[in-house]
Amino acid sequence: MGLLKRLFGGKPDTDTARTATPDAGQDAGRTIRYDPGLVDGLKDDHQELVAMYTALGERVAAGDFHGVDAALQEFKIRLEAHLLTENVRFYVYVEQSMAEDEVNYELIRGFRKEMNSIARAVVEFVRRYRQQPVGPATQAQFIREHGEVGRLLAQRIAREESELYVLYQP
Repeated sequence: MGLLKRLFGGKPDTDTARTATPDAGQDAGRTIRYDPGLVDGLKDDHQELVAMYTALGERVAAGDFHGVDAALQEFKIRLEAHLLTENVRFYVYVEQSMAEDEVNYELIRGFRKEMNSIARAVVEFVRRYRQQPVGPATQAQFIREHGEVGRLLAQRIAREESELYVLYQP
């Protein structure tokens, strides 16, 4: 539930509240404040999402189809909460702070577009296997598609953490 707490502004600790409060030197046009814990929280989300996704694939590969539908739905909910946090709190802040830096601004916009297309692919994957439940007849196809989507997610996470998150600065 940490995803939702962070997204909807759960009670901040004293240090975070003090750091996130704008001072007279900050750009008055910004609508999102810097949150020193945001990137660490997003990285924690990545670990949680990868663990959930990996467990789902292992379950199906082992022929354990019980609960796959619920696991798919839970993964989708967690992913959407993460993406919402990124879109509302991370991207808006970084785009505002990089508005005068055309190169980094375009890099950020490109990442955002790419993630939206990956998110659509993941949601479509989940939708497909919730409509046509995973079982012996669909196991091989699920495992193949799960691997393809998993590779996309892993590559994206690695790029976000190494290239994009470093741009999030006060």
